[in-house]
Amino acid sequence: MQPLPSAYLERMQHLLGDQYPAFLAACAEPAVAGLRLNTLKVSPEEFQSISPWPLSPLPWSAAGFALPTEAQPGKHPYHAAGLYYLQDPSAMAAAEVLAPRPGERVLDLAAAPGGKSTHLAALMQNQGLLVTNEIHPQRAWDLAENLERCGVQMACITNETSARLAQAWGGFFDRVLLDAPCSGEGMFRKSERARGEWSPEHVMACASRQESILSEAARLVRPGGWLLYATCTFSAEENERTIGRFLQAHLEYALEPPPAQAGFTPARPDWAPGFEAQHLERALRLWPHRGAPEGHFLALLRRLETGEPARPPEERPARLSAESARLWQDFSQANLNAFSPTAHLAQVGSYLYALPAGLPGLGSLKTLHPGWWLGTLKKNRFEPSHALALGLQAGQARHTLRLGLDDAHLAAYLRGESLPIEQIQAGSAWMLVLAEDHPIGWGKAVQGVLKNAYPRGLRTTWA
Repeated sequence: MQPLPSAYLERMQHLLGDQYPAFLAACAEPAVAGLRLNTLKVSPEEFQSISPWPLSPLPWSAAGFALPTEAQPGKHPYHAAGLYYLQDPSAMAAAEVLAPRPGERVLDLAAAPGGKSTHLAALMQNQGLLVTNEIHPQRAWDLAENLERCGVQMACITNETSARLAQAWGGFFDRVLLDAPCSGEGMFRKSERARGEWSPEHVMACASRQESILSEAARLVRPGGWLLYATCTFSAEENERTIGRFLQAHLEYALEPPPAQAGFTPARPDWAPGFEAQHLERALRLWPHRGAPEGHFLALLRRLETGEPARPPEERPARLSAESARLWQDFSQANLNAFSPTAHLAQVGSYLYALPAGLPGLGSLKTLHPGWWLGTLKKNRFEPSHALALGLQAGQARHTLRLGLDDAHLAAYLRGESLPIEQIQAGSAWMLVLAEDHPIGWGKAVQGVLKNAYPRGLRTTWA
């Protein structure tokens, strides 16, 4: 493993003083793995009764746990079913501090790979509007895959710059999360790449970029709304000083007092002289030597109640053709139990979506999915998407195939193999495949054989 940069260690020793030995010792410990339960699908109480591993609760998230080092949760069917998200324990604090409510309009501005977006959706109970944006195209598709697996139904996924979003929508959102690209010092235990890229010049370049993105993020918050600035670095240039400069330039914002929570410590205004009027002690830090597995910085900003929120026109796609509506209705009646998305249906190319309520006009914004992808409209038929399967509950499907965790057929399904079935002897139907009681994907039942519809890109070699 590449050693920590000497210039970084010298700086931390200077900043931390007598805390430095404890900090250095904590950084030498093995990294801690985290698991956040997806409360859209399972409660902490339910999962702890079926968990394959012992779980250690985290103080700042009721759904967050630390895992033993020997656990391999990414290779378990419960992961494929979206019952949990593997996330750095400290990163779970961000969505908890922003605290979105069901029915609100929320934007995650730099969202990939999706840990914070899926957490926001869970806290919102799949109610409201979540716009989740990622500027890098490939990372945006990774984000889409994680939202799909976690059963998120009310998200619009965009692939845009913060400036274009601000220009299109203005101060529209109740809450905005900016998990800013940073030098990653808080992830040095886990990331060889972060250690290799670090330099004082890289820190300053990150701070400059963060200041620009933060100013654009501020334009997207409605009057009275909330903006959370988060990084996973220790650098004062990227944390206290960035927030200090922002507050000096944006008098319509103020730092909110932090929530009382174990593991949180006040930020260090003494590392940012000249910004005393900004109350930087209200921002939060998580330190590896003060009870947190890794490092994080969180600043919760409130926009003053002045002016009116922006009211961009709502997205109004063309009405479904009679044929498209018929194909969806035929599929629903044959394969679903009294289930129909309450949001507006929209067709984009051959894809059918359920748009979240209140989605602002997308115009020329680059969009991966404008809503919950239900499936694909083909000639004379509708094929359901994996996103639909993972967003359903077992009781919402007319035909299900329940497979136990130790059933060899479950492993075969995850490898992409067809399965013998007995439930449907004649005709054909779409069956929702369950790992125990949790949807994991589709199969097409045809004359005693389940033709596998598990996505090729997700199929396993280890199952």
